[in-house]
Amino acid sequence: MLLLLMAVVTLLFGCDDRVNNQERFTNTDISGADFARDFELTSHHGERVSLSDFEGKVVILFFGFMRCPDICPTTLTELNGLMNTLGTDAKSVQVLFVTVDPERDNIESLGPYMQVFNPSFLGLWGSKDELEAVAKEFKIIYQKVAGSNPDNYSVDHSAGTYVFDKNGKVRLFVPYGSDADKLLSDVRLLIGAN
Repeated sequence: MLLLLMAVVTLLFGCDDRVNNQERFTNTDISGADFARDFELTSHHGERVSLSDFEGKVVILFFGFMRCPDICPTTLTELNGLMNTLGTDAKSVQVLFVTVDPERDNIESLGPYMQVFNPSFLGLWGSKDELEAVAKEFKIIYQKVAGSNPDNYSVDHSAGTYVFDKNGKVRLFVPYGSDADKLLSDVRLLIGAN
């Protein structure tokens, strides 16, 4: 009887999509998190956007700044590689780059910066107050670091990437430096999910 009960419990947990996804996803599964739920910012096209505007697509969201010397261009280059590897499936993915340096990274400069990496990438900008609200919602930390003059500062910031399913629900957190093939595998799972 005990063996039968254990078999039933195993079957029940085996039918849980979240448990299955935790076994299949290679990056950190944060499905059901009570943060990273939404944002409202301005795209480099000058339009107000939120997560719901990308319904039907897997969304990859990254925070950074245009004068970042290493983490940001590396991540955006890797995401471009991901899009190229996806081929025609790339049309089911939207990469979003949120600047944490709204003073220098204005809307007009974000568009050309995105073009350097991939024309489909979308740069997002917010006022200081809007950015603070989004950073709080996404548990992102950022702080100016003084440079040789007032305009030559850097910005320390959280370097992880969030991945959302086609319904706009946060599913994954991908730490900086994670294996590109693992992210590719996870994104393909989300593209194929109904």
